[in-house]
Amino acid sequence: MIPANLHYHRARDLAEALELRQAYGDQLRPLAGGQSLLPALKLRRDRVDTLLDLGRVAELSFVAHRDDHLAVGALTRYHRLLSDPLVDRYAPMLAVATAAIGDPQVRHVGTVGGALAHADPAGDLPLALVALDAVVVLRSVAGTRQVPAAELAVAPGVTVCRPDELVTEVRVPLPGPVRWSYRTFARPALEWSVVAVAVADGRVALAGMGPTIRRAHGVEAALAEGAGVAAAARADEGCDPPDDVRASTAYRRHLSRVLVARALADSGTVEGSR
Repeated sequence: MIPANLHYHRARDLAEALELRQAYGDQLRPLAGGQSLLPALKLRRDRVDTLLDLGRVAELSFVAHRDDHLAVGALTRYHRLLSDPLVDRYAPMLAVATAAIGDPQVRHVGTVGGALAHADPAGDLPLALVALDAVVVLRSVAGTRQVPAAELAVAPGVTVCRPDELVTEVRVPLPGPVRWSYRTFARPALEWSVVAVAVADGRVALAGMGPTIRRAHGVEAALAEGAGVAAAARADEGCDPPDDVRASTAYRRHLSRVLVARALADSGTVEGSR
């Protein structure tokens, strides 16, 4: 299918991108890797008046060690996270989570910023960033602000990003976690996770258990009280998992408890077995 008529702009640099973002506001949709947006446009599931192509804004593609955090540019492709030495040293969970995304073709096109802006409640990379206590940098012509990764999404496909802002980078605090694990369960290969779990020291995050990626505060509280692997029993506490063709609500609740228990044991956060 062919998408509906729309206006198209290709930004040459970040300054031009921000100016266009301010000028068009809600009428403009940023385009990064296009792995989610372009199929939606082709199938007419989404309507866009104006596209802003960010593909040539090279200054947003980087991985850098800056004082107390690891900075990753919004246009950094997934595949770079798999081999970058700084990611391997300070945030290896990002590489593990990225390896679960699609196939090599998808990983050579998809971007970090696109994954965050898409706000998929089953997103692998955003899940890892929530567990790592990362912050997302939003920038406009007027300036920048930082939003915790856990607070960026407010609903599927909806974020707190304002109409004049762009996601420009994500910052992972250093030093990274000593004990961590990433666990995901999907039915066939290349499909989105039914449920995924990320553990980073005492933080536990869940994907596929509600309209947004969320911290498992019940598990975290139980760990702080010394509950050990039994803390996993509280994994689905306060969650609202969907009931759809991929899995029932009850199955997702059960799966979250199983995966959290395994992730806690894998990470060495508690004593236990796989």
